[in-house]
Amino acid sequence: MKQQSLQCGRYRLTVNEYKRPLVMGILNTTPDSFSDGGQYYSLEFAIARAEAMIAAGVDIIDIGGESSRPGSPPLPLEEELRRVMPVIYALRDCGKPLSVDTYKPQVMKEALIAGADMINDINGFCAPGAIDAVKDSDAALCIMHMHGQPETMQERPHYEDVVEEVAVFLEERVHILTQVGLKRAQLCIDPGFGFGKTTTHNYTLLKHTAELIARLQLPMLVGMSRKTMIGDMTGKPVEARLAGSLGAAIAAASQGAMIVRVHDVAETIDALDVWHAGMGTRHHNIE
Repeated sequence: MKQQSLQCGRYRLTVNEYKRPLVMGILNTTPDSFSDGGQYYSLEFAIARAEAMIAAGVDIIDIGGESSRPGSPPLPLEEELRRVMPVIYALRDCGKPLSVDTYKPQVMKEALIAGADMINDINGFCAPGAIDAVKDSDAALCIMHMHGQPETMQERPHYEDVVEEVAVFLEERVHILTQVGLKRAQLCIDPGFGFGKTTTHNYTLLKHTAELIARLQLPMLVGMSRKTMIGDMTGKPVEARLAGSLGAAIAAASQGAMIVRVHDVAETIDALDVWHAGMGTRHHNIE
C-alpha cells in the first residue's frame, strides 16, 4: 500500500504499509439516529462515549447533530448548532482530531472556529456558501457523493453506471475545491454508501473501491457500519450487524481505503489489526 496522508487541521494523518487504516468513531448527538437511538444526545453522555472511543484507540471522532438516515427531514440550523457546538468545545483538547458531519455552511464556520479539524459533508460542499465556509481553513474536507437528499434519496435511485457517475461527481468537486485554493492534501473522498443507492449499487461501489482510489488519487473514507446494505446481505437488524460491518470494513481496507467510519470502534480496531498482521505487512511483537 502506498503511503497516504491527509492534512487534518492540527494533525497530519498518515497510513502506510506498516499501519492499519484509520478508524473514525461516530458520535451522534441526535435523538433519532438510526443506529443508537439517541443514546448520546446529552452532552454528558456524548463526552462519556467519546472517552470510551479514545480508550479503545479511535483515530478520529466524527460529531454529527443531524440524522441523515433515509427519510430524515432537514434540521433547523440553530438546533444543529445547539447539539454539536458544546461537544466540539468539550472535546477539542482530547488529543484526537475532531470531524464534524454537516452540510450547513454556518455550522462548518462555527465548527472550524471552535477547533474542528475536519468537515465531513454528505452534500460534497455543494450548498451555496459551503466552499466559502472552508476555503481559508487547513481542515481536512471529506467530499461525499449523495444522489438526491436524505428525505427522498432512497426512492428508486437509478444510475446507468454507478461507479462512473460517482467518480465523475467526485472529480468535479475536487476540481472546484482546488480551483479556489484548497490543497489536495486536505481532501478525501467518500462514495456515499447508502446515500441514494440500492444494495446492488452499494456492493458494486465496494467492489470497485481500489478503482475509485486509483482514479481520484486521494485518500478514501468509507462508511458502511450497520447500514441497510449490511442488513440486506446478512438478514440481521441494526443491532446485530457488527460482524457484517467488520466484513465491509475489511473489504474496503483490503482495497486501500484510508479511513473507516464506524459505530463499533474497539471491535473494528481489533479486526483491522488482525487482518493487517495476517496480510504480512504489519510490524508486530508476535513470536
